[in-house]
Formats: sequence, structure tokens, C-alpha cells
Amino acid sequence: MSEEHIVRYSLEEIRAKWARGEKSKTDWGRVEAMTDEDIDRATRDDPDWAGFDDIDWSKATVVFPTSKDYQTHMEAIQRHHLHEQKKPQG
Repeated sequence: MSEEHIVRYSLEEIRAKWARGEKSKTDWGRVEAMTDEDIDRATRDDPDWAGFDDIDWSKATVVFPTSKDYQTHMEAIQRHHLHEQKKPQG
């Protein structure tokens, strides 16, 4: 990505957008229809994914901020990630 554009929304702002009928622009049907091979090919060809090809994503979980403890939760995830990275590869 040559240009970065980050927008932040509070949970209340997101809920207001949903209430107005504003939904994600992601084509979730297309995403769900992708095979593992499609995903592997797409990430292999994407320079933003360089170095991430040997990570086991099967254990990943999607986390949505739902409380004021979100930052604490994210820090716990980061600690777990560092712990996993320190394990011997084999």
C-alpha cells in the first residue's frame, strides 16, 4: 500500500452506522466462497503478506472490541503471540 488512510470509530459510532443501514463494503459471499488454495495464492502474490506465509492461521480467532477492557484484551493477545514466537520451531 502506497498510501495509508486510517479511520477510527467508537463502538457507538459503528452501531449508529449499522442503525442507518450502513454496512461493510466487503463482499462476504465472495470471501466465504474462497478455497484455501485461493487464499494461499492471493496472499503469496501480495507483497504486504511477505513473511507471513509460514504462520498457522487455523488457530486464529476474530476479536471485536465489545467492552472497555478491549485494550487489556489486545495486550493479552500480543503477549500470547510473543510467547508463541519464542517456542522452538519444529
